[in-house]
Amino acid sequence: MSNYSMKNVLNEDAIATIAAGFASRTDVSIDDIITLVARLQAGPAEGAKTLPSKMLAIPAVPAEQAMTQDTIYCLCCGKGFKMLKRHIGAEHGLSEEEYRVMFNLNADVPLVAPSYSKRKADYAKQSGLGTYSRETSDKNAEIN
Repeated sequence: MSNYSMKNVLNEDAIATIAAGFASRTDVSIDDIITLVARLQAGPAEGAKTLPSKMLAIPAVPAEQAMTQDTIYCLCCGKGFKMLKRHIGAEHGLSEEEYRVMFNLNADVPLVAPSYSKRKADYAKQSGLGTYSRETSDKNAEIN
């Protein structure tokens, strides 16, 4: 830490972590990684509003590629998951709300892969969750 302040060292560590997560994807070229690192090192554009550091974020994955049928990619590090809630809390220390604000996501943008959500919904319907019958079943008749 000779010529660098602690803030610069932390920024370099954060950039390295983000770049490593982005580079672990199979569809990323070396040029994409170099571009991402250059964008991260450049910081906010001239004339940009000054926001708290947690709010300034460049997605590791383009927003249009952040979700496939089976996977949802973390915009912080580029890793793919079925559900993001636990990952963003454990790895990035963010709540769902903070994550959405950080990347300007609407409240209706899911943080769960579509296939996982459908599978859980189908299971709930099959199990009869959300339905209520006032009729007495055979089990209730035996109890009385």
